[in-house]
Amino acid sequence: MTILVTGGSKGIGRGIAERFAADGAHVLVNYSSDDAAAAEAAAAIEAKGGKVTLLKGDLGDAAGVAALAERVRDVTSRLDQIVHCAVRPLAVSPLEVDLADFDQAVWINATALLALVQQLQPLLVDGSSVYYISSRGSKLAVRNYVAIGAPKAMAESLVRYLAVDLAPRGIRVNTVSCSGVLTDAIRAIRPNAEERAARMAAASPSGRNVTPEDVAAVVHHLASPDMAMVTGREVFVDGGMYTAAD
Repeated sequence: MTILVTGGSKGIGRGIAERFAADGAHVLVNYSSDDAAAAEAAAAIEAKGGKVTLLKGDLGDAAGVAALAERVRDVTSRLDQIVHCAVRPLAVSPLEVDLADFDQAVWINATALLALVQQLQPLLVDGSSVYYISSRGSKLAVRNYVAIGAPKAMAESLVRYLAVDLAPRGIRVNTVSCSGVLTDAIRAIRPNAEERAARMAAASPSGRNVTPEDVAAVVHHLASPDMAMVTGREVFVDGGMYTAAD
């Protein structure tokens, strides 16, 4: 099995990479800049029994996506899974966001999904899956989250369109959304992220926050052949957080 994880050197992306590595998968880890974190992720993937290829590159425009796709084609002729986790954590209000920054955020958080699938679809086979990692901020106006939440809403729509077009080939496309996982991206946009995470854990019906491993488990399960008829859907991983009325 070969899996491409964008934003795969940290947080949720790394959790997914490690989960598939335990199956002996060849994990292609895309990351943008943090070489030390990428090296740590590579070591963890290999320790779990997987093979790893690090693919450094920014997905903030068409050229960046094309360069990544070319490198992917250089190292494999088949992709069983594509997971788009890459995100630009830009904390700003909609009335103050610089439009050039917003445009790049849209590319990384949303358009890159479409561009990657277009360029890599020859590598996808019957049984392959594409996943987009999202959050509730795509549906609710979270303070200073517009550069993440609005593109995520766009990407969730793209998931549905791609699912319909790829279904005849036996290729599935789904969104996996989660409640607040305490990642570097969240810390970047929330100065009091640790305090907020503690409050969320206390408020959760499950008594704790979602972890990267929780999200990875759902993505791994959706990759099973048993999930062959699940496509174009959004699966929430929230421990009941978004179901409780309190």
